[in-house]
Amino acid sequence: MTSVLWLRRDLRRRDHPALLAARDAAGGGDLVVAFVVDPRLWDGGGAVRTAWLAATLRALDESLDGNLTLLHGDPRQVVPALAERVGASSVHVTRETTPAGRRRDDVVAERLRENGVEWVETGTPYAVGPGLVVNGSGDPYKVFTPFSKAWRAHGWPDPAATPRTLPLRHARNDAAATAALDAALSAPDLPELPPAGEEAALRRWRSWREEGLDDYADDRNRPDRDGTSRLSPYLKLGVLHPRTLLADLAAERGKGAHTYETELAWREFYADVLFHQPRTAWEDLRPEMGRMRYDEPEDAIEAWRNGRTGYPLVDAGMRQLLAEGWMHNRVRMITASFLTKDLHVWWPLGARHFLDHLVDGDVASNNHGWQWVAGTGTDASPYFRVFNPVTQGLRFDPDGAYVRRWVPELAHLPGKAAHEPWEHADGYAHGYPERIVDHAAERVEALSRLEATKG
Repeated sequence: MTSVLWLRRDLRRRDHPALLAARDAAGGGDLVVAFVVDPRLWDGGGAVRTAWLAATLRALDESLDGNLTLLHGDPRQVVPALAERVGASSVHVTRETTPAGRRRDDVVAERLRENGVEWVETGTPYAVGPGLVVNGSGDPYKVFTPFSKAWRAHGWPDPAATPRTLPLRHARNDAAATAALDAALSAPDLPELPPAGEEAALRRWRSWREEGLDDYADDRNRPDRDGTSRLSPYLKLGVLHPRTLLADLAAERGKGAHTYETELAWREFYADVLFHQPRTAWEDLRPEMGRMRYDEPEDAIEAWRNGRTGYPLVDAGMRQLLAEGWMHNRVRMITASFLTKDLHVWWPLGARHFLDHLVDGDVASNNHGWQWVAGTGTDASPYFRVFNPVTQGLRFDPDGAYVRRWVPELAHLPGKAAHEPWEHADGYAHGYPERIVDHAAERVEALSRLEATKG
């Protein structure tokens, strides 16, 4: 008997219920582990995310002793064809939760059943599957804090066992799939990617848990410090399962562990919102905000994209994004606020730019995070929250180290002076641009536009 495991956002061996189910279904037969390079997603995923996926697939193939089968094409045709070619009696997956993924899987499952092949969904990319945490009336939560309390109360399973051996069978790679991986990894102007693969992810988790977790509650908002776990790229592709991290956190005590657990809950919350409201991938969760008036200032948008706004913390973050394919979460909020509240641009433009450049770009977390900042999503204190990029810099980068790291034109300004070059005679001596807007005036304008939506 042969079974197929079709991988998507679960590129690992440990804590993998669908892998165990596929192994068991094979009995004494073969297990084919496959990934499908879907050109519609591959070509539109942004060069950074695509390269990271390619690097992760290469690392996974190595961990499977070269037995990862790489296919190319539309999964709705490719997966049933693979099952027929290898004589599979069942195809196993981790349950998909995104709107597009669910639609795709419905088609694949139906075509397999027509061919007499069983479709088996086991597990989820999240500690608690989206849709399972509801309020007393059976409705989904719309605000994070009550969701997080119910999420913790719901609980999650222990990590799944790690198989010692697997009856792996390679089913021949598509040349187009291997070529796609090669092309992705050789794309021009890629940032330096994190070390790829499950072992690298576990090393990072173990070292950060030992050295950074205790200080996480205090350091997580400081972009000038290496205070975050940097695990988001691995969680994005399921190289680590959040349940694995939560099991380790259960053995910890202190504010850092609780705060990190809360950050994992945010990821689960946004997945839950998208599950219940698929349209919110690219539309406002709060439809009444559709009356908001937006601008499309092309020159200002380009300045924002390239880190040339004249606001040092904003520019540092946008340059970090281009250089590393990553940005500190506090700075993500500040740069998003600048685009939506200071430049009055609708959030999807910024969300798309982030997805094009972030190695950890995830539609649920990224796009709902943008809506939270923009005031059109789940924020309980919505549109009138406007981040001041100067005061945020003085608070969270008090010595200006983060700004000087990414904005070398300001390296000559000591300490907090780097956040306000306009206050110093030599502030613009090395070519740093002047501010493209006046934040105080644009804050008033943003709030005026909010009032106009209530008429």
